[in-house]
Amino acid sequence: MEIQQSTALSEIDLSDPELWSAPQAVREAVFATLRAERPVPFFAERAFPGVDLPVGPGYWNLTKHADILEASRKPHLFCSSKGATAIPDLPEDFNEFFGGMINMDDPRHARQRKIISRGFTPRALSRIEASVQERARRVVDRVIEKGECDFVADIAAPLPLEIICDMMGIPEVHAPMVLEKTNLILGLGDPDFVAPGGDLIGAALVAGAELAALMQEMAEERRKRPTEDLTSALIDASGDDGALTDQELCSFFILLVAAGNETTRNSISHGMKALCDYPDQRAIWAADFEGILPKAVEEIVRWASPVMFMRRTCTEDLSIGGQAMKAGDKVLLWYTSGNRDEDVFDQPYKFDVRRSPNEHVGFGGPGPHFCLGANLARREIGVMFREIFNRLPDLTITGEPAYLRSNFINGVKRMPCAFTPGKAGA
Repeated sequence: MEIQQSTALSEIDLSDPELWSAPQAVREAVFATLRAERPVPFFAERAFPGVDLPVGPGYWNLTKHADILEASRKPHLFCSSKGATAIPDLPEDFNEFFGGMINMDDPRHARQRKIISRGFTPRALSRIEASVQERARRVVDRVIEKGECDFVADIAAPLPLEIICDMMGIPEVHAPMVLEKTNLILGLGDPDFVAPGGDLIGAALVAGAELAALMQEMAEERRKRPTEDLTSALIDASGDDGALTDQELCSFFILLVAAGNETTRNSISHGMKALCDYPDQRAIWAADFEGILPKAVEEIVRWASPVMFMRRTCTEDLSIGGQAMKAGDKVLLWYTSGNRDEDVFDQPYKFDVRRSPNEHVGFGGPGPHFCLGANLARREIGVMFREIFNRLPDLTITGEPAYLRSNFINGVKRMPCAFTPGKAGA
């Protein structure tokens, strides 16, 4: 990746909405300048069109890897309960409905995470191993005879979405609706999903309500006829840890389809683009696919940085990165910048499938909010690329990707690709 040579510090404003529709090389240059010249800058907040909320006082930004790790390890100083996924202060019930436990602190966070962990134990994940492989095979079967498709819609998006539906026991017929509503919730700032000037909060609430209604229906069914799916496990109150309430279950489902679907599909999309942009790395991986697989997956996640930031709020007066902050100050942990930190990564703008060490923060920083589904995401990414390498080995990106306009999700909306047609079921 080539980045813009320089960006003047005085011209940088992370609150400028135009920055988030600029080419990625421009954004990379912005963060490179901040890391070098002002690694903990403060920016004023701006009114967000379509969001009728008071404009906040502004926010600090952690752009260095070390500072992101420090804040992540100190949740007692950098709390999540004031909101983790948005810069504005949103109503508490809105935060919990859309973010669930990532917008909580202990002990509430610990209780929910312990219950939800039932679905992410090695035993639970082993039950879906075959499902991941079978789903990946079917994804390729649906496109292999065409010779071309939209990589995002037809290859990257279906696998994680279908796996989530499998885990929760949701019939496949509902998958298109789940994808549509998830896209809307995470794409509120993009005109492809909500018309300019539209009511963004209202649109999110309507989409969330439809997802919640589906989950409510599932919960009622599983109480009558429990199975071995995750929905049944989460509403099972027979254990010492108790069960999720219906409201908690609905919030978790919205979080799961957002965190587990959008982030994995965007990692796969960015990873495929990188493999086409770096054919030498593609050849290296192809020559020893299984041997390089673990490192390649970690590099894809670092490269993609699918969640660009998480917000925290200072619980007391403190200092980090040499910058004094006050209790109540907002702080953004910029994972997308930490994953390019020159002090941590050798040649950070080079995609290197053998990169080692690779202490990226693509799944969040260390601490209680590290991504619960990280191992499942790694599995999905690896299986999908194995299927591509084996059955679509000459797949090529044939046009510029259409990127999501967002400062939160590093999303790819569309990306055309072509390949030599093959035979389904082969």
